Amino acid sequence: MVRVFIFLAAVQLVLFVLALISVLSADRVRNLPRALWVLLIVVVPLLGPTAFFLWGRPVGAPREGPPPRRRGGRLSSPDDDPEFLRSMDTEQSRLDRETLAQWEKEFKKRDEE
Repeated sequence: MVRVFIFLAAVQLVLFVLALISVLSADRVRNLPRALWVLLIVVVPLLGPTAFFLWGRPVGAPREGPPPRRRGGRLSSPDDDPEFLRSMDTEQSRLDRETLAQWEKEFKKRDEE
């Protein structure tokens, strides 16, 4: 039974801290002035934060349709750009060929010695 009380106390503490941070960092709050929300959160331990999260937090602007997309059709990362991948492949292949040629020269030198 003690573990349940410890768990509930931890939940209450987390709600308390999150509600205070949320009410103090929000640009606007609903239904009550900010000072009353802070007082309610501090004075009424479990119901204050719960009430704030249910009725005091500002509601985000409603979205209509799918999420906005980037304009211009630009790719978001180089991995998505086929031209970039081709250039990387070409450059890497050239470097690999040069390294291999250098190793072959070194191998032939060692063989001759």
